[in-house]
Amino acid sequence: MIDIKFLRENPDIVKENIRKKFQDEKIPLVDEVIALDAENRKTQQEGDDLRAKRNKLSKEIGALMAQGKREEAEAKKEEVAAGAKRLAELETLKQELQEKVTKIMMVIPNLIDDSVPVGKDDSENVEIQKYGEPVVPDFEVPYHADILNGISGLDKESAGRTSGNGFYYLMGDAARIHSAMISYARDFMIDKGFTYCIPPFMIRSSVVNGVMSFAEMEAMMYKIENEDLFLIGTSEHSMIGKFKGEMVQKKDLPITMTSYSPCFRKEVGSHGIEERGVYRVHQFEKQEMVVLCEPEDSMDWYNKMWSYTVEFFRSLDIPVRTLECCSGDLADLKVKSCDIEAWSPRQQKYFEVGSCSTLGDAQARRLGIRTKGDNGNYYVHTLNNTVLATPRGLIAFLENNVQKDGSIRIPQALRMYMGGKEVIYPTEK
Repeated sequence: MIDIKFLRENPDIVKENIRKKFQDEKIPLVDEVIALDAENRKTQQEGDDLRAKRNKLSKEIGALMAQGKREEAEAKKEEVAAGAKRLAELETLKQELQEKVTKIMMVIPNLIDDSVPVGKDDSENVEIQKYGEPVVPDFEVPYHADILNGISGLDKESAGRTSGNGFYYLMGDAARIHSAMISYARDFMIDKGFTYCIPPFMIRSSVVNGVMSFAEMEAMMYKIENEDLFLIGTSEHSMIGKFKGEMVQKKDLPITMTSYSPCFRKEVGSHGIEERGVYRVHQFEKQEMVVLCEPEDSMDWYNKMWSYTVEFFRSLDIPVRTLECCSGDLADLKVKSCDIEAWSPRQQKYFEVGSCSTLGDAQARRLGIRTKGDNGNYYVHTLNNTVLATPRGLIAFLENNVQKDGSIRIPQALRMYMGGKEVIYPTEK
C-alpha cells in the first residue's frame, strides 16, 4: 500500500505506475482517493476546531459560573451541546471517509522499481542468467508421474477417492526423497544464518489482508467455514504476520527466517489441475525464506535471497535460470520479483520452481510493522523467497537425475538424508 502523502503529492507518478502494470481501469481511483482524502482532512480540521472551541468554552463557563453569571454560562453550555452534536456527526463521517480511502488504497498497486521491465504478462518476462548446462540425455526422459510410478511412488487414484482431483499420495522412496529435499533445504538455509521456524498453518483475515491483495486471496486461499481463519498458501503469510502491530527493535534488523509449512491453494484461474502428474496441485510443502530489514538494505537482500535458491538447486545438479518478472506479471504489492526456473530435459525448456520478491514497505504498512530511527518511526521492508516448493522441486530433481534404466541417482548433498543411498532402483512389477 502506497503512502497516502506520497500519492497526494505525486498523483502523476502513481498513475504512470498503474499504466506500467496495464491496469488502466484503476487510474480514476487516484483522483477519487485524493478527493476523499481532502474531504477527510477537512473533516478532521473541523473536528479539531470544535474540540479547541469546546475547551475554550468550558473554561469560560467555569469563569462565568464563578462570577454568578448563570444565564451567560447556560448560553455557552448550549453552544457546547451543539458542538458536541456536530462533533459526533463529524466523527462518524470521518470513519466512513477513512474506510473508503483505505479500501481504495488497498487496490492501488505498489510502486515498482525502476529496473523492472515493462510488459503485459509473464510471456514478456526477461531471462537474466542461466546456471549450469541444460542437458538433454540420449534417452527419452519419462513424464514425472511415470518416473514415480516406476518406483511405486505415486498414488493419485486413492487420493482422488479420499480428497478429489489435485491431491496425491507419495509412497516409499518417492516420499523419502521428498522429505530429504525439504530437510536439506532447511539445513541449507540454517547454514546461511537464517532462523528456522515452523509457523501456524492458518491465519486470520486481518493478516491475509496485510500480506496480499484481495484478488490474490480470492484466487488462492481456502477459508475455514464459520471461522475467521484461512489455510496459508505459503508460510510467508504467517511469518510476516508474526510481527503484526509490532515496533521492531532497530538493533534486531535484519530479521532472517526460514520456515517450513504445508501450503494449500485453490488454484482458481490457473491452467488446470493435472489428472496424472503433480505439477499443479492443491496441497504441497515448502521451505521459505523471509527477511525484514532496513529500507536501504532491501535490494541487497533481494539479490542474496534469489542467489541462495540458485545455489540450492545447483547443489542438486539441476540447471536453473533466473527470469526478471515484468511489470504486468507483478502482484500488486510487489516492488520487484524474479522467478527461478529449473531445466526440464523431458520438455527441453525451463519451468518455475521458485520466486523471490521485495515488497518494499507495503506489507509492513498494512500490518503496522515499524521500527524507530533517529528521526522517528518508519516502516521496515519485507522480502520473501522460495527455497524449495515440492512436488515441483521433486519433478525437477527426478527429470535431471533419472537414468536410462529408470533408476534415480541421488546427488551427494542428499545422501545423508537418504540413509547413504546413492541410487534408487525401479521396483519389480
